[in-house]
Amino acid sequence: MLSIEQISARVENLRYRATNRDSRQQDVLAVRKGEIASVYPDFFPDGVDANVVANFIDVVARDLSEVMAPLPSVNCSAANQANDRARKFADTRTRIATNYFANSDLQVQMYTGADLYITFGFVPFIIELDEEAGLPRIRIENPVGAYPEFDRYGRCIAFAKRYFLPLGELVASFPEYEALLLGKEGYDQDLNSQMEVIRYYDSEQSVIYVPSKNDLILSQAKNPLGKMMVVIARRPSLDGEMRGQFDDVLGIQLLRNRFALLAMEAAEKSVQAPIVVPQDVNELQMGPDAIIRTATPASVRRVDLNIPPGAFTEQALLQQELRTGTRYPEGRTGNIDASIITGQGVQALMGGFDTQVKSAQAIFASTLRDVISVCFEVDEKYFDYEKTIRGVDAGSPYQITYKPSKDIKKDYSADVRYGMLAGLNPAQGLIFMLQALGGGLISTDLAMRELPFGINVTQEQEKIEVEGMRKALVQSLQAYTQSIPQMAVQGGDPTEVIQKIANVIKSRQKGVSIEDAVEEVFAPQELPPAGAPMVEQTSPAPAALAGGAPQPPSLQTLLSSLTSGGQGSASARTAIRR
Repeated sequence: MLSIEQISARVENLRYRATNRDSRQQDVLAVRKGEIASVYPDFFPDGVDANVVANFIDVVARDLSEVMAPLPSVNCSAANQANDRARKFADTRTRIATNYFANSDLQVQMYTGADLYITFGFVPFIIELDEEAGLPRIRIENPVGAYPEFDRYGRCIAFAKRYFLPLGELVASFPEYEALLLGKEGYDQDLNSQMEVIRYYDSEQSVIYVPSKNDLILSQAKNPLGKMMVVIARRPSLDGEMRGQFDDVLGIQLLRNRFALLAMEAAEKSVQAPIVVPQDVNELQMGPDAIIRTATPASVRRVDLNIPPGAFTEQALLQQELRTGTRYPEGRTGNIDASIITGQGVQALMGGFDTQVKSAQAIFASTLRDVISVCFEVDEKYFDYEKTIRGVDAGSPYQITYKPSKDIKKDYSADVRYGMLAGLNPAQGLIFMLQALGGGLISTDLAMRELPFGINVTQEQEKIEVEGMRKALVQSLQAYTQSIPQMAVQGGDPTEVIQKIANVIKSRQKGVSIEDAVEEVFAPQELPPAGAPMVEQTSPAPAALAGGAPQPPSLQTLLSSLTSGGQGSASARTAIRR
């Protein structure tokens, strides 16, 4: 375990190596806050200390982060899918992992986390112990003033974060160190003065100390896992330096501001330009309704201020350069100067936007997989007792009771993915999914599971099947109703058909479901008692005509005599053949 002297020296070394990154972060942060004049004070006149045009960088960062922020789906697969016990074990772990996200309110945090990732090039995920809930908690840290250290495999092995707190707040948070924090001056000094506090993490311990007070240790705790509980999501880089997406476009935003100031100055000067009058004017009145007496009134005018048209062309070029540098397509703002018949123009405009969203979500998926693995281990080693969790899984609420040592069993793996629609907007994703479904490349079940919102696929399929059968039942009733005119033409009595249809309508008006109404109205009637006399009908021909014995009616003949209401006519026909 490192001593406080070794920790302080290590943090100072990390800060020294990140000097350029700290400078870039402060510049980008100032521009995002609208304080671009503080970054380039020589380019702004006195009295102008903020953006005079739309803060394009802030708009791009917020829009991109809102698209990237949705959480991926978590699935803990079973080693043997044919084993019911293994599937239940995997489902339980899946719900436990999903509950880590819900307990940490990670979906709300991800909007800020995605913004930080885009703006500064990396975002730390810190796993902490939530003693009250008895669960690990995931917290997204601000990368400004953060100093991670990585090994040759890209794994974080140390992490330091710098905070600035008022002296009075620091004393209130750590009253046991009041005398050391205040020093000899005591409460006579400015309690609002900012104090630098460093929080350091590694695989062995977590330390909070004050560098300006001889590395005074305010808090120190042993790492319960013996491994790093910080996971870093980093943007791809050629040289390993973590850079934000807007580090190279601050100058373009500055020039847009500068051109806007010049345009405002030109408009002001054109309004306040000197007035030219002919030589016969002896007196010049100023103000509204002023009268100028001259023999040549056409010569009275203001001095023309000619603005070269190239200035406006340059403004358009700067806007285009800013869009290119931020990889933000014009289609996101609704300016689509392309054909939307085939969608090729829109696809070309949105291509860069989709690819960067997809790449960011791939990095988030990898990072969150490691985060879940650490959470599983923390839960099993530190909170190993029975607890009840509630949540919603694929649109269906659930409640389970689990014990980490029994339901995790040192299996810390999880599959985290954004699905096949990652990086696509909803319209593009729906078209792609329908085309794949129509081409037989995927099943309906998979398409439903890949939708960009959570649903219970099993229940939804049951609802679709029930709706289809209800629709078929209604269509059958409509076809049954269409037989009424034909029955009337043939001399039949359609009263029974009309009555049954009317009864179905009345049942539906009372709120009875269509299947219950049809079942009740079309229920088979009771058969007559066994002892009831049967109606006989004599044959019109004598039984002993020359040529042979009478032939009994066939079953098909009897069935064909049933009425449309399902009742028999009790008639028979006897044919005698010679």
